[in-house]
Amino acid sequence: MKLIFRYIKSAVFALTMAAFASGVHAEVKDVIEDVNDGWTITTDDFISTPYYGAMTGNGGIGIIPWKKPFTVKDVVLNHVFDTKKRGDVSSVLKGINPFNLAVTVNGSKIDSLGVNGWSQTLDMRKAVHSTRFRYGNEAEISYDVRALRNMPYAGVMTVKITALKNMRLGVSDSISLPASYQTSAAASETVKKSFKKEGARLKVIRRSALSKYRDVAVSASAGFIFAGDEPEIFEHEKNRIGFTLDLKKGESISFALVGSVCSARDFLDPYNESDRQVSYIANEGLDRVIARHDRLWDELWEGDVVIEGDEEAQKAVRFSLYNLYSSARKGSRLSIPPFGLSATGYNGHIFWDTELWMYPPMLFLNQGIAESMMNYRIDRLDGARKRALAYGYDGAMFPWESDDAGEESCPVWALTGAFEHHITADVAIATWNYYLMNRDKKWLETQGYPLLADVADFWKSRVEKNADGSYSIRNVVCADEYAQRVDDNAFTNGAVIKAMQAAVEAAKECGVAPDPEWQAIADGLRILKSLEGITLEHEGYEGKKIKQADVNLLGYPLGVITDEAQLRRDLEYYEGVMDPKGPAMSFAVLAIQHARLGEGDKAYELFVRSFRPNQLPPFGVVSEGAGGTNPYFTTGAGGFLQAVINGFCGLELTTEGVTQLPSSLPAHWKSVTVKGVGPTRQTFTRTQEQ
Repeated sequence: MKLIFRYIKSAVFALTMAAFASGVHAEVKDVIEDVNDGWTITTDDFISTPYYGAMTGNGGIGIIPWKKPFTVKDVVLNHVFDTKKRGDVSSVLKGINPFNLAVTVNGSKIDSLGVNGWSQTLDMRKAVHSTRFRYGNEAEISYDVRALRNMPYAGVMTVKITALKNMRLGVSDSISLPASYQTSAAASETVKKSFKKEGARLKVIRRSALSKYRDVAVSASAGFIFAGDEPEIFEHEKNRIGFTLDLKKGESISFALVGSVCSARDFLDPYNESDRQVSYIANEGLDRVIARHDRLWDELWEGDVVIEGDEEAQKAVRFSLYNLYSSARKGSRLSIPPFGLSATGYNGHIFWDTELWMYPPMLFLNQGIAESMMNYRIDRLDGARKRALAYGYDGAMFPWESDDAGEESCPVWALTGAFEHHITADVAIATWNYYLMNRDKKWLETQGYPLLADVADFWKSRVEKNADGSYSIRNVVCADEYAQRVDDNAFTNGAVIKAMQAAVEAAKECGVAPDPEWQAIADGLRILKSLEGITLEHEGYEGKKIKQADVNLLGYPLGVITDEAQLRRDLEYYEGVMDPKGPAMSFAVLAIQHARLGEGDKAYELFVRSFRPNQLPPFGVVSEGAGGTNPYFTTGAGGFLQAVINGFCGLELTTEGVTQLPSSLPAHWKSVTVKGVGPTRQTFTRTQEQ
């Protein structure tokens, strides 16, 4: 199966089943239209395997539609944690799934057999996942799935079925319970309720349960809404509601399955709240609810990247933005895990992936999301202080893997949790950059500087002074995680230099005298070089394969190394020892620096290596490494977004605000435009002529 971004046909199916306007479901076009707009990804291959689904998310839940008709594989919750087994580290929960639609025609259930003319389209502009197919010679079917942007715990599946001959149609829904929940009668229950609705009674099915080990309450509710006359909703079996009706040839029915998933993390009473959200949508009117969803996505796309001359790159960049936007929201005070809301990989924890890779594009393109990501760390500063105290250090020591409590959640067998300390410097750099972008002095004084000062105090207690007056940081896990328990890692030391400098500058901005040792440490930390002039990844490094970018991060984003000759030596050397199956974002870092060095075509070669080998069929979702199967890797998305925003377009955040550095485009690109930058929503463009 060829990857969609490389081999997608220019013809894409335009589905317009967006709302129940005036009580009539919008018609679905019967033709395949030529729409090369960079907003849609389409597949029409129902046979080939494997299949990796494209998520639709709203920052609260991620819904994963699948290939089999009407199937939603998973609902992923944001920052709702249990464990995989008793005594294990925390792991994000899959939600109770309210989207289990079953449809029968003349008593036969629609499944994969009998499906023809199948296609699926992800419309990134409107965040809607659409499926269309014909079932034998009996029915033409289309349905859309949305995670409602305006309701972060709710989603909707809108369905249209047209009879090609006289038929008896049966439709029902049940709510499924993932394995991570208790199933005893005391811990889980299914109930059916009826609520007021103009002209009819809204019947809702609800299933709630406690998570298996931490007793987290989760509740999911679902109900049907109709365009036009409503059939009688019946209840049958223990966990199912539905309806039947007769359709004559040419007749259609349009309806929606509305679902909500709420947890005790967000509500004291998730049980009634999940019911309440379904009732709200039914009584507000689905057309109004979806229109609000569309408007909010229009606002998100005010922060956009437009590439002229490369459809593949345009779709890849839009898809990356779509997945980041789908996994976060302003006002949530939450951050983005490495797989967003597409999967539960890495247990849904928060790593440096946030601060170094995903946060920078959001800081440039969406201030609300960037603020939420920053607030995530500020809210957990006390936890970082307690962690520093527990390990004999001063200040604040952020965990390598953070869960909702902000405690270390890395599996004990992994040394990264104990020794990958650069995360604490990464958080500080992100904090300072937030201030540089927004220039909110009150925020800096009350929230930003206390964090920066605590981080600086941590490193003051963590570094060791050498006999020659220089400073070392010993016994760390590098950003290159193949290298563990080494001394003077280049990236760790470089990140600490930037963090200490930020603390000094923040103190001055706040009218506070900085600790003089902060600057002394920034000036004295060792960055080692080989006899050939290569920056050494760590003391004693001898050219072993590296997992991911480390030294090269000193050029970008840290800016610790600025000399062009040194940058070129390090780029050439470490590209040669980098694991080609390592994390996707490493090649993006190399691409950024080559673009800024005026080598657009070399930058492009590395840019496509940051996503093309990692794409999986049929939508081109990105895995962590080439040949991997764990999409969607939002960390990688953050990397190749930076390749375009900060590399090809040349944007840089400085003490003077956002500036545009010289850079070079690939020969076949006409231009790249970055829209909605910063609080004032600036637009920056780089063309071949510049």
